[in-house]
Amino acid sequence: MLLRLDGEGSLFRQTYRALRAAILDGRIRPRAPLPPTRVLAAELGISRNTVLQAYRQLLDEGYLVARQGSGTYVAEILPEDHVRLRAQSAGHRDGRRRSRSLRLSKHAERLLGASSRPIAWGLSRRHLPYDFRYGEPAFGELPLDDWWRVQARRARRASAAQLGYGAPGGTLELREALVRYLAQSRGVRCTADQVLIVNGTQQAIDLVVRVLVDPGDRIAVEEPHYTGFSLVLAAHGAEVERVPVDADGLCVSRLEEGPPVRGVFVTPSHQFPTGALLPLARRLALLAYAARRSAFVMEDDYDGELRYEGPPVECLQGLDEEGRVFYVGSASKVLFPSLRLAWLIAPADVVPALQRAKALTDTGTSVLDQLALADFIADGHLERHIRRSRTKNAARREALSRAIERHLSGKAILAGTEAGLHGFVSVPSVPVRREGEFRRKCAEQGVGIYSVVPYYSAPPDRAAFLLGFSSLAEPAIDEGVRRIARVLDRFRTR
Repeated sequence: MLLRLDGEGSLFRQTYRALRAAILDGRIRPRAPLPPTRVLAAELGISRNTVLQAYRQLLDEGYLVARQGSGTYVAEILPEDHVRLRAQSAGHRDGRRRSRSLRLSKHAERLLGASSRPIAWGLSRRHLPYDFRYGEPAFGELPLDDWWRVQARRARRASAAQLGYGAPGGTLELREALVRYLAQSRGVRCTADQVLIVNGTQQAIDLVVRVLVDPGDRIAVEEPHYTGFSLVLAAHGAEVERVPVDADGLCVSRLEEGPPVRGVFVTPSHQFPTGALLPLARRLALLAYAARRSAFVMEDDYDGELRYEGPPVECLQGLDEEGRVFYVGSASKVLFPSLRLAWLIAPADVVPALQRAKALTDTGTSVLDQLALADFIADGHLERHIRRSRTKNAARREALSRAIERHLSGKAILAGTEAGLHGFVSVPSVPVRREGEFRRKCAEQGVGIYSVVPYYSAPPDRAAFLLGFSSLAEPAIDEGVRRIARVLDRFRTR
C-alpha cells in the first residue's frame, strides 16, 4: 500500500488522514482488505500502536469494518455515502434539509426580523496597515503573563467544588472584589449580593429585558445607539422609542416630551457611537424622570475607566437613590473580549429573578475565570494595567487629534475622544449616500475607517466615521489620517 504522510501534526493524525484520503479517492476500494498493522507500521517506519490507533479511529467513524478472524476491511458504504443517500431519499440536494412542518415561535420571528445584518460583535479583520479598528484594546500591551500566571495558580489549587457548576450569580470572591474595585474606580454603590456575573455585556442586557420587559412595552434608546440594545428589545417584542443625542448625550428633555416609557437604555459615560458625556444635570434629570414614571434605567459603562480629561463623572448607579438603575461593566475593553466576563449590578429586589433567568440560560459563568479575575483585581494587576492603558491611549488620542488638525483642518470634525478607544469623525463634504464608496477608497490606500450608519435608525444628515486609536502607533495614526486626507481631496473633485 502506497501511503505518504504529510508531516503535519502527530503521527497518528498523519496516518489517519493518509488512510482516510486513500479510501475517499478510491485508491483503497470498498470491501478491500487493509494490511496487518505490523506490516503497515513497518512500511511507514512508525510504531504499530500508532497504526492501531488510526485503524480504531476509522472503525469508529465507519470507514472500516473488522471481521473476526479475517482482518480489517474498507466499509462497503462510507459515511459520506450514508449522508448522500439520506439526502437523495428525502428529495434534497447537497445533504441540506429544510423543515416543512416546524413553526418558529413569535420570538424567533421577531429575532429574524429585527435586522437583516448578521449579528456579530467583532469587526472583520482586513489586515490593512492603517486600520482604525474600534472597540478593542491594544492586544500587544495586555499583561498576559500576569493573567496566565494568576489563572494557572487558580487552576492548580482548584477544589472539586470549583470544578463543578457554579452559583448562577457568580463566585463570592469576584463579586466582593468588584464591589471594592467599582466603588473606587466608578463610584458604584452596592453590596456583593447585588452583583451578578454574566457572559459579557450582551447577556446582561438580555437578562434585564427578560425580567423587566413585556411585549408591547415602550423602551427608550439613544439615537444613534448601540444596536445590541435595540436588537434584544425588538426580539422580545418591545416598542423601541428613539431619543435624540446631542453634544451632551441623551436629550432628556425630549424624553420627557414624548410618551411614557418603561425603561431607558443609555451609555452615559461615553455615548456610543458619538462619544458624548452625559453631564451631571442631565443624569439627575434622567433619574428624576425614572422615579416619576416608575421606569428603570440600563446603564452600559462599557469603557468608563478610560477617561482622559476632566474630572470623573459619577455613574448613574452611584447617584441612584430609588433603586432603578441596572449597571453593567465588562472586561472586554480593559482586558480582552474573549474572556467573556461582565458584571451586572442590580437593585436587590430584582436580583433573584435575574439569577433564575441566568440559571436557565447557561447554568453559570466559568468559575475558574471568575476566580482568576478576582485574584487579578486583588493583586493590583488590573488597576496597574488600566493606569498604563490610560496613559498610552491618551497619547494616541492626542496623536489622532493633532493628525486631524494637521491634515483635515476645516474638512473633518473630531468629537468624542474625552474617553474610550475611538473618535467620532464627521466629514460634511462626503454625502451619506457615498460614504461606502469613500471607505472603499480609503481601504485601497491601506486605511480602515468605519461607518456610523448602522447605529442610526435613519441615515444621518452627514457622513461620519468611527476611528479607533488604541491599536495603532502614533506615527501610524498620523500617516493613516494623511492618507484619508489625500483620498478626500481626490474624492471631492469627482
